Amino acid sequence: MNYQLSHLPGRTGKPRESGLTMVMDKGLSLREAEDVVQVAGDYIDLLKLGFGTSLITPNLKEKLKIYRDAGFKVYFGGTMFEAFVIRGAFDEYRKYLDLFDMEYAEVSDGSIILPHDEKLGYINKLSAQVTVLSEVGAKTSDIPIPDSVWVGYMKSELDAGSWKVIGEARESGTIGLYHKDGSANRSLIDDIIQHVDINNVIWEAPNKGQQAWFIKLLGANVNVGNIAPNEVISLEALRLGLRGDTFYRFLPEDMGLK
Repeated sequence: MNYQLSHLPGRTGKPRESGLTMVMDKGLSLREAEDVVQVAGDYIDLLKLGFGTSLITPNLKEKLKIYRDAGFKVYFGGTMFEAFVIRGAFDEYRKYLDLFDMEYAEVSDGSIILPHDEKLGYINKLSAQVTVLSEVGAKTSDIPIPDSVWVGYMKSELDAGSWKVIGEARESGTIGLYHKDGSANRSLIDDIIQHVDINNVIWEAPNKGQQAWFIKLLGANVNVGNIAPNEVISLEALRLGLRGDTFYRFLPEDMGLK
């Protein structure tokens, strides 16, 4: 804080268990990674190398060191896990994680058809090696998932060993947790909130309106993910009521009234 302004919501401090911000790196250079750390390092908790980019990212070990030195929990995107699994190479995936000294991994089934019992098995096995985050939700609207099934999947994946479960929205924010127009799927989100500890859920919210919506609903310390690196400071301003979208969320009701 450059100045102590009154009536700002309390924010959890690092290392956080709630109020998490997960950022997606889709191919930043080493210099750009250093810039992200310098500008927004205090506000980033998780850093995902999106999709399967880790396989083709140059200077990967150097980039991982930059992020780890900043205290980020770094992991490869779930699509990377799926790329190994569909090739029958799960054991090779575990070696791949060890090769880069990964302490976190994401298990997802957004691009492949994976029976849920098998997914739980992968979570259970990996959780003995690393801290697991698992993602729930398909990446296409052609595969609808009933709300009750979403909730059941989240609960069973936490039971299987996931540290956090991620609500799928894709980087576009137009699927899963959201409708095609980007508006929140309120019935699904309400069901999740009612049945799953929200501290264990990371809501993918790539768009400002979605971020503001969750902050208004669940407060400054909601867990959100798929944040662009250049929008971390903007998100923190939203969390603190320092943008118009959430300006009155944390102020006394009579403040500003004449």
